[in-house]
Amino acid sequence: MNIALIAHDTKKELMVQFCIAYCGVLSKHNLCATGTTGKMVAEATGLNVQRYLSGSQGGDQQIAARISCNEIDLLLFFRDPISVKPHEPNDMNLLRLCDVHNIPVATNIATAEALIHALERGDLDWRDIVNPTKI
Repeated sequence: MNIALIAHDTKKELMVQFCIAYCGVLSKHNLCATGTTGKMVAEATGLNVQRYLSGSQGGDQQIAARISCNEIDLLLFFRDPISVKPHEPNDMNLLRLCDVHNIPVATNIATAEALIHALERGDLDWRDIVNPTKI
């Protein structure tokens, strides 16, 4: 499955710790991330992470484009709900696209853990049926 990782600045370390904890599960899937988040995760875990631009430079929009083409199967988006972000409308666009394309999304660590366990159990295999890998 294709898993996208995005984390606001105040949540990047939490994303790194989450990826360290679930490195075994994540290593079985294709990962992509916005620039800084991807760099931090890759350096801390050794996971192969396709990196896009940083979020403020359009990386979140690059991931949104993949979501709109139904090329992402799961989005882990650790948001900071307290601090106002200058590009927050892009955040809402990402969540809207996930709703449109029935892509499971976690915006906090509690939901991310539930989804990662579901992924490990095979509960999200329906994504392969809906969006089979092109050969």
